[in-house]
Amino acid sequence: MTDLTRPSFHGFEQIPLHEYAERAYLDYSMYVVLDRALPFLGDGLKPVQRRIIYAMSELGLGATAKPKKSARTVGDVIGKFHPHGDSACYEALVLMAQPFSYRYPLIDGQGNFGSSDDPKSFAAMRYTESKLTPIAEVLLGELGQGTVDWSPNFDGTLEEPSWLPARLPHLLLNGTTGIAVGMATDIPPHNLNEVVSACIRLLDDPDATTRDLCEHLRGPDYPTAAEIITPAADLLKLYETGGGSVRARSAWKREGQNVVITDLPYQVSPSKVMEQIAQQMRGKKLPWLEDLRDESDHANPTRIVLVPRSNRVDIEALLGHLFATTDLEKSFRVNFNIIGLDGRPQVKPLKALLGEWLRFRTDTVTRRLKHRLDKVERRLHLLDGLLIAFLNLDEVIRIIRTEDEPKAVLMERFALTIEQADYILDTKLRQLARLEEMKIRGEQDELSKEREQLIATLASPAKLKKKVKDELLADAKKFGDDRRSPLVQREAAQAISETELVPSEPVTVVLSEKGWARAAKGHEIDPASLSYREGDKLLSFARARSNQQAAFLDSTGRAYSTAAHTLPSARGAGEPLTGRFAPPSGAAFVAAVAGENDARFVLATSHGYGFVTRFENLTGRNKAGKQLLTVPAGAEVLAPSAVTDPDTDVLVSITSGGHLLVFPLTELPELDKGKGNKLIQIPPAKLKSGDELVSHIAAVKQGGELTLFCGQRKLTLSWRDLQAYGGNRATRGNQLPRGFQRVDAVQAG
Repeated sequence: MTDLTRPSFHGFEQIPLHEYAERAYLDYSMYVVLDRALPFLGDGLKPVQRRIIYAMSELGLGATAKPKKSARTVGDVIGKFHPHGDSACYEALVLMAQPFSYRYPLIDGQGNFGSSDDPKSFAAMRYTESKLTPIAEVLLGELGQGTVDWSPNFDGTLEEPSWLPARLPHLLLNGTTGIAVGMATDIPPHNLNEVVSACIRLLDDPDATTRDLCEHLRGPDYPTAAEIITPAADLLKLYETGGGSVRARSAWKREGQNVVITDLPYQVSPSKVMEQIAQQMRGKKLPWLEDLRDESDHANPTRIVLVPRSNRVDIEALLGHLFATTDLEKSFRVNFNIIGLDGRPQVKPLKALLGEWLRFRTDTVTRRLKHRLDKVERRLHLLDGLLIAFLNLDEVIRIIRTEDEPKAVLMERFALTIEQADYILDTKLRQLARLEEMKIRGEQDELSKEREQLIATLASPAKLKKKVKDELLADAKKFGDDRRSPLVQREAAQAISETELVPSEPVTVVLSEKGWARAAKGHEIDPASLSYREGDKLLSFARARSNQQAAFLDSTGRAYSTAAHTLPSARGAGEPLTGRFAPPSGAAFVAAVAGENDARFVLATSHGYGFVTRFENLTGRNKAGKQLLTVPAGAEVLAPSAVTDPDTDVLVSITSGGHLLVFPLTELPELDKGKGNKLIQIPPAKLKSGDELVSHIAAVKQGGELTLFCGQRKLTLSWRDLQAYGGNRATRGNQLPRGFQRVDAVQAG
């Protein structure tokens, strides 16, 4: 009798959960990468876009046809080819119809398809109508000419093209964005004429460099007339590596005293820009601006009017501030991560991308010509049989009327093939009677000439290349247009910060052991001589300027910052930093730091790990600070050490056991945050027990010296003395002399 209390696993595969999860996640990630998020290099389309365009062509929604409801298209797409949500499918359709989203829209939408102010404000698909635009012919024109492979749809009842036979590199024309699993793609749109010109240059000169191609393809060309201000050298590097960024700045003009913004960067919302500017005005951070108006209408899609407070306002400085603090200037990430002809995702530089696409186009043209050659040869073969039938018409009719198996008799009597015999038998008698020998021979002559041309083209790489080039030029002449986004050399915009209104005076930022901070005027002051609250004393100080930021590091490795001029005067005891910031429970402030944004500091913990970072990484407006240094369990945060020259400075690491190691600072990585690399070797047993930890670090400039304070004694090590303790990073170092192995403080000079 079966034991019903125990489950039976008969007929089921048993695998560990981690293997199943790994396999399932890998399958899902590959699906997202290959079948959803990344475009195919050949036609530049994602699967959903390809299926929408193909379904519309099957519905007869060409450029000259009458549009149909978008719901009809979406229904066909999700019912036949793309079994996913209708809203996501419709959104993909809308995107291809928006002239402010696509440089060369593939769909002609009628109705509300959104606006540049709110691209997702489009009407429901039951209200809008759509059809293909003329340029969609570039993708579909050769579809039925044997140029693509076909694959079954999701339920195996229909076939769909695996790709579309694009006559132009659509991937570069309209660009695309997508987020997959572990990878993403961001390809900007480009000008059709420039792309074709670069393709022809590469066809004529396969050894052309990316620099040569950039003489033709000068940069992205967005659907908006905002200026592209990225330097030409950066654009060249972008195309050489396949990744980088492009910065676009709004176009503007003067109308009397007013400034009129006429074009915004790609996909920037006018209402968002208005809100960003208005927010600064409400916060009294734009005293130079009197009024802000939105005068956009149908004739002027973007018209934002800025009214300065007076004619003495520096318009260039005002706009520079707005460019730096609002979306009037925006940076776009570029990542040419695409699925290549080998079916694998890869980041491709411009030359590799264009070269691979030209190979795709050459293969497509070859397939098209071979398909046409097969049709021509088949037609010639049938015409040969038809001519025999015409010349022997009476005999053919007799055989058909009298023979039981006319097909076999015709084949034997006139040496016909099965195809020829079938064609003759399928021809209606009245058509056969009207056939003329000259007409048949004329068609044979025309087809023979075409066959010779096809064979000659297929046999000659030069002729094939010329055909590809001629077709590219023809499409460029038909669909090409002028560049919309001008390429302009501009200096980077600078925000007018409130600190620029503060005089630049020397101050000393002082932090006490109990976390009270203040700022004393001047750099000559001795922080230890200041008065402190009862039971409190000096912990750390930093020399700064009043218009700089002062940063503070806590025991958890979090960094906090505030403007130095906002700290209370050193005449009093200062104020607790917990009133300004919100450190984690139990955390204590351990150091004060100040400097220029590009100044470097070494951050480290007592477990002997650290890295170099810029002062800018210690600053931020978050009251809760930001996690900068990863602090292992049981470790303490050491006081940061300022770097004079990261290329020539050396780092000195001292342990509580009296070991000192000197190594070049270049061996330490520069990070924005993290744990860093090991500085000095400490026996694991001593590190774990806490018997020996790193007690001090110091960056010493080339030719400098280091003073060690050990109780009442001090030891000054010159640059030459320090060489005796030199070694590679993460080594043990050498023992300090007896009497100087317990170091209380260090000072680099």
